[in-house]
Amino acid sequence: MFELLKSVMSEVLLLDVDGVRPDALREDAGLDSLAVVELSMVLSQHHGIEVTDDELFELDTVAEIVALMEQRKRTAA
Repeated sequence: MFELLKSVMSEVLLLDVDGVRPDALREDAGLDSLAVVELSMVLSQHHGIEVTDDELFELDTVAEIVALMEQRKRTAA
């Protein structure tokens, strides 16, 4: 799921993800408020992972975002 997030961030959101690590803070990974909204839409529309932007704003690290994505993917299956 980390690779999917990294791929969406670089290919869809056009963010520089060279320094993205699981322990990176959301803002340090380039996920500002606009990018978070876009990320929630892309995950929902293109990957079937229902995550709201409000939920993403509550998370601090990339690892927490990945964990939420994994949880939602499991419950959707």
